[in-house]
Amino acid sequence: MTETMADQAVIITGSGQGLGRAFALRFAAEGLKVLVCDIRADSAESVAREIQEAGGTARAVAVDVTDEASTSQMCDAALSAFGRLDILVNNASIFSSLKMRPFFKIPVEEWRKVVDVNLTGVYLASRAAVPAMQDAGRGRIVNIASAVVPMGRPNYLHYVSSKAGVIGLTRGMARELGAWNITVNAVLPGATETEIERETVSPQQREALIASRSIRRAGTPDDLTGVVRFFASEDSRFVTGQSLVVDGGTVFL
Repeated sequence: MTETMADQAVIITGSGQGLGRAFALRFAAEGLKVLVCDIRADSAESVAREIQEAGGTARAVAVDVTDEASTSQMCDAALSAFGRLDILVNNASIFSSLKMRPFFKIPVEEWRKVVDVNLTGVYLASRAAVPAMQDAGRGRIVNIASAVVPMGRPNYLHYVSSKAGVIGLTRGMARELGAWNITVNAVLPGATETEIERETVSPQQREALIASRSIRRAGTPDDLTGVVRFFASEDSRFVTGQSLVVDGGTVFL
């Protein structure tokens, strides 16, 4: 950890639970100021309190990433609380609550909701955060996509499509923002075990998934936090527009 990184402020969307919570705890442990954002205010406040009780600096804010005003207020909250905004981790997503079904049986309203949260939410949060980064002449945006994109996983077409869009958005934004020393990269996690339950994965499916990996064990949040931290750091200052799969070696790009 560099001293300059310890002074920085990071926004993490969807950080009231799961991977987002793990990212928040990792950044806070390294001394960064963390804005914990989640559509559920109580979840965000719980994680912020967890960080504060461990001696870190965090604030909580309820955010709906599909709402332009809400994402603008999120960035204003970071600037008000911390005086700066260095890093945005676009993690908010709909997945664990989805039921597997053929694409022609996905309700249209469910399709639109998934795309709105998983893709438009990344666009709106990034759009709100970029002006502060442009003013500072630097910034890091880390988008959480998914390894289901190169896998082409069936029965989750709205999720796969939304995360494919995140990769495209990452590449386009990287081209547009490089002039301000703002990097934009994507992390593509494989199936990762968190405290969030998923009814659609049976024990047999879990074992089959592990067997398909080069590294044959379950993925954990700690397998991802260091990768996200790398893309948020000065170590990745000359890396942008990239997509890195972190799935134990199931798919290769």
